[in-house]
Amino acid sequence: MADQNEGSFSRSNENNKEVSESVDANVFGLEGNAILSNRRLHVLKHGDLFGVFDQTGDILWGQDIADGLYYRDTRYLSGLTFRLNDQRPVLLSSVVRENNIMLSVNLTNENLQLRDGTRLAHDLLHVLRSRFLWNGSCFERLEIRNFDVKPHEVHCELRFFADFADLFEARGMTRTRRGETLAPQIEGETVILSYEGLDDRVRKTHLRFCPQPSTLSADRATYSFCIKPGEKILIHLEIQCDPKEKDIWPPDRAFLVRAVQARRALRASSSRATAIATSNAAFNEAIRRCICDIYMLLTEKKTGPYPYAGIPWYSTVFGRDALITAFLTLWLDPLIAKGVLQYLAVNQAEKENPAADAEPGKILHEVRLGEMAELGEVPFRCYYGSIDSTPLFVMLAGEYLDRTGDVGLLSHLWPHVTRAIDWIERFGDRDGDGFVEYSRRTKDGLANQGWKDSHDSIFHADGTLAVGPIALCEVQAYVYAARRAAANIGRRLGQTAYATNQDEKATALRVAFNVKFWNEELGTYVLALDGKKQQCVVRSSNAGHILLTDIAPQDRVAAVVRTLMNRDSFSGWGIRTIPVGEARYNPMAYHNGSVWPHDNALIAMGFARHGYRKEAARIFEALSDAALYSDLRRLPELFCGFTRSQAEGPVRYPVACSPQAWAAATLPALLQAVLGLRYDPGNVAVQFVRPTLPAMVDSLMLFNMAVGGESLTVRIVRVGREVAINVVERSCSITMQIIN
Repeated sequence: MADQNEGSFSRSNENNKEVSESVDANVFGLEGNAILSNRRLHVLKHGDLFGVFDQTGDILWGQDIADGLYYRDTRYLSGLTFRLNDQRPVLLSSVVRENNIMLSVNLTNENLQLRDGTRLAHDLLHVLRSRFLWNGSCFERLEIRNFDVKPHEVHCELRFFADFADLFEARGMTRTRRGETLAPQIEGETVILSYEGLDDRVRKTHLRFCPQPSTLSADRATYSFCIKPGEKILIHLEIQCDPKEKDIWPPDRAFLVRAVQARRALRASSSRATAIATSNAAFNEAIRRCICDIYMLLTEKKTGPYPYAGIPWYSTVFGRDALITAFLTLWLDPLIAKGVLQYLAVNQAEKENPAADAEPGKILHEVRLGEMAELGEVPFRCYYGSIDSTPLFVMLAGEYLDRTGDVGLLSHLWPHVTRAIDWIERFGDRDGDGFVEYSRRTKDGLANQGWKDSHDSIFHADGTLAVGPIALCEVQAYVYAARRAAANIGRRLGQTAYATNQDEKATALRVAFNVKFWNEELGTYVLALDGKKQQCVVRSSNAGHILLTDIAPQDRVAAVVRTLMNRDSFSGWGIRTIPVGEARYNPMAYHNGSVWPHDNALIAMGFARHGYRKEAARIFEALSDAALYSDLRRLPELFCGFTRSQAEGPVRYPVACSPQAWAAATLPALLQAVLGLRYDPGNVAVQFVRPTLPAMVDSLMLFNMAVGGESLTVRIVRVGREVAINVVERSCSITMQIIN
């Protein structure tokens, strides 16, 4: 992720300023400062549109508030409040439904002084706000019901505002110049808010109301109704972001039609995935939330489904995040990996561009579509500043072939695989020492370009920051795996000479890596080598990623496992990024002591690969427990690395994204790890290698495990210290194998 510790990504958003001085910050809800992390927020996403709302369904406006409706990295609606007889209703309940489609908010009235001079006692009017997103539009239905025994005159007001702030402005960056806010247009029941950016592009927000408001202006719509006892009234609002054409349905009809389309689309996409049901009801809630989050974050591209990284700050294409998410979900739904590989292949760098850290064959880091990216005010329009995306691309291609046997796709991807390998050799290893290092080529790019990309995440034992070019330990393992994958793909495609060459280079890398990166005194692999080839003698979770491959000999695998499961590293909620005792350890730091679910998933998969299933199960149980303490049973991007205390959940990290794609993929990946689950497409078989079950699950069902065009459903039950696996249903030729 982009560095949250550098000034332009300030956690506190200290530099956030109002874009329009004519707007009263308190109109949109909060007086004074309001830190984002201290408020419970709801998020929705569909395609390139996502929304961040408060618990009442409002979009609040003011300093340090990043609520809004965002489309393609621009905030198309920055304020939306509902008032009932000039008062904010009382919150009863608020939830995003389990399928992530609909936000439902229940509200009621306080004691109200009505405009006719009478008073209305509290809790007699019920308001239900229902909201969802679909194809660049936000649909809302307000249902107001009168539970009194007499009729009441009710006055409603919806106020709205659009600042068209770039997402990086919303995060806290200031701009010396902005474009022009155009005059609002009011056409019948529609208000059109517009902004012409410095990139000469006009962005428009259309707000359509139904029924026709009593009054409609550039910033509000009002309604006055007489509601009889037991009667309800409905108000519909459709918010369109840069609509290409007018919706053929009025807002009330559109709400019903589009809601059905949204539900059907989600069912169609998520039905591809293997379904999971266990004996633990709470865990079932967590795993269902994982699956729904994964498919909510998927965005359909011409090349197939692509998981956006997370909400709110990373709802866009990221290379590394998508590659790891696809890797973690490969057993569940290989179509995700296919979509990721095809998109990244199409967008593979073709020429050198230092301003974008691009070099021929390199794989994307990030794509941004907002005004600031278009103008070059941030370097992320099409940015390639990650050192690991390229080897991870080849690594995933190899894993995808092993999972599916899809030689046809790999034939298509083969030129991109070889170009990625060429980049590793030509640009990744500039000094020819056999290791891949990074050093940014633009001062505006990321200083650190591994997954821990904070400015202070790579350091020496005394806390001194490492000076590049920097060779990260896990990146060398990824390169090793990429060469092995390229060799395997090459052999399948008849490129035997190329395959042999890659195997030889992988073997040489394995020897050199174990000489240069191992530290006997530390008892594990060091974090990195700096620009002088000096070891950064620091224990870290990075070393756990090495175990995803066979680059480490078995005796060193055992030492790495011991180090990572030591209480200095294992917090009880998972393995810390940096353990207690290291110079820059801080349990509240983004990368220097926190716990990241996806990091732990990759480590656990490495443990299981080398036979350490009990240790993998401990990680599984820790993160499952963390999910049960989390809002909506949803694992966030990260949480603080404080040691686990009895009867207390993990300590929240203030601005963690939630949902986050690779966090959502964590529990499914951990389940695969402890079950030793793998696929053999050549023999149309599903295999379980030394399977175990975590302590909180006594039995589980896996439905629709697909390979080679066939499918299998199994039931797994704990029997003493062992597990028994029974086939419940299967198609004609698929087989199941248990390997002990």
